[in-house]
Amino acid sequence: MALDNTGFSSCPESLSLPVPEKGEEPVEEDPKDAPPTDLQNTFEELGHVVTTETAPPTQPPTSNNMSFQAKMAAREAQANQHRKKLQGVGQERGKFGWGRSRRKRQRYVEKNGRCNVQHGNMRKTYRYLTDIFTTLVDLNWRCSLLVFVLAYAVTWLFFGAIWYLIAYCRGDLDHLEDETWTPCVNNVNGFISAFLFSIETETTIGYGHRVITDQCPVGTMLLLLQAILGSMVNAFMVGCMFVKISQPNKRAETLVFSRNAVISLRDDKLCLMFRVGDLRSSHIVGANMRAKLIKSKQTQEGEFIPLDQTDISVGFETGDDRLFLVSPLVISHEIDVRSPFWDMSQGQLEKEDFEIVVILEGMVEATGMTCQARSSYLAEEVLWGHRFSPMMSLAEGFFDVDYGAFHHTFEVNTPSCSARELALATARLDAHLYWSISSRLDEDKWEGPNLTEQTEKSTDSESVREGDGPTFTVGGVTNTQDQSVVGEQNGSVTTDQSESEA
Repeated sequence: MALDNTGFSSCPESLSLPVPEKGEEPVEEDPKDAPPTDLQNTFEELGHVVTTETAPPTQPPTSNNMSFQAKMAAREAQANQHRKKLQGVGQERGKFGWGRSRRKRQRYVEKNGRCNVQHGNMRKTYRYLTDIFTTLVDLNWRCSLLVFVLAYAVTWLFFGAIWYLIAYCRGDLDHLEDETWTPCVNNVNGFISAFLFSIETETTIGYGHRVITDQCPVGTMLLLLQAILGSMVNAFMVGCMFVKISQPNKRAETLVFSRNAVISLRDDKLCLMFRVGDLRSSHIVGANMRAKLIKSKQTQEGEFIPLDQTDISVGFETGDDRLFLVSPLVISHEIDVRSPFWDMSQGQLEKEDFEIVVILEGMVEATGMTCQARSSYLAEEVLWGHRFSPMMSLAEGFFDVDYGAFHHTFEVNTPSCSARELALATARLDAHLYWSISSRLDEDKWEGPNLTEQTEKSTDSESVREGDGPTFTVGGVTNTQDQSVVGEQNGSVTTDQSESEA
């Protein structure tokens, strides 16, 4: 369709950018999303001719009719909706903007030291009965108290029933009013009285009202058997309760670990550090520290090893793992070539999924029993570029430890690269300094005062040799001076020869 040129006479004016008047601030709009209003009016005036022949390179008409504020609000709503979807999936943004999963990692060892492992599908449960003492000690307090009460109650009831059965079989219950009848046990007239006699016999109370007679040999044998079994039950149950009460597990409650582990420089080397302390005045004798890295891995053959354990050195070679735990100490692991964190940088730390288990072992000074305290640190609990705050001060006559700052850390300048990259950079710097110093020494050696003068003299002599006439005479004098200099270097004989030639 042909268009009349007169219909476009106002197009250049409408396509010009609007000039803001004085006192008005220009409004910044996106030219792709929000075209000028005059251009829209021009298109509307042209009607279907422009809309059919020329397709505007903008968004659909519905978006053109929206204002700038409405478009910004729509974009923000769309971004919020996308962000909600990511949060629903469990995604968050890390420190460097990388996507990071917020899935909570299941701990292998809890912060309080409890191992989060449950054994299932165990068919040979009779093995627990072969070590019944340890089984009873490992029970919780509710089950232990229940077993303790049942052990005594069952034996009392069992022997009480036997005493009642003997009295019933002998006919003692039928001759209660007969004074000429000699019963097996005096004053046993029912099951309750037989039960009370069983308690008096096993606990060796002996009130004296119910006694066994010499006319019942079966009762005598039962009395001996109940006394022996009662002593065994007392020894077993009292022993279990004593061991359970004196277990060193509660001693581990006063051994505390820092809430977070930190990574920072120590003696120009990256180190992984955590703090440990003892809240009691009685010390742990022979305290020893160990650390394990719990992380799943896959071998080169394709075998997947879940929760693989790797040793983390905390000073085994130098003896620093043996602690004198009188005050809180900072345990340090130097990240070197043998460390599993050798290639780990700050950015990789935020994406890693591992767990560090720390174990403190020692002997309780008061009881002499071995105690073990455990804790763990996940990847998000390791703070890069932090250091523990000091918590010890000198008071009048003693050292004061402020446990209020036990978990406190502060940021320090720490490179974000891995220990490998830091070691390479340090090696390059050392090599550069070595070669720069050696080159300067060589320059000083070759640019000394004597060598400079000799070089200048030789240069002058060469320049004189290139001349004519008088230059040759001067050159001879110069050569004589050079020979004299050489003579001074070689000895007096050369000097005399140079004088004779002159």
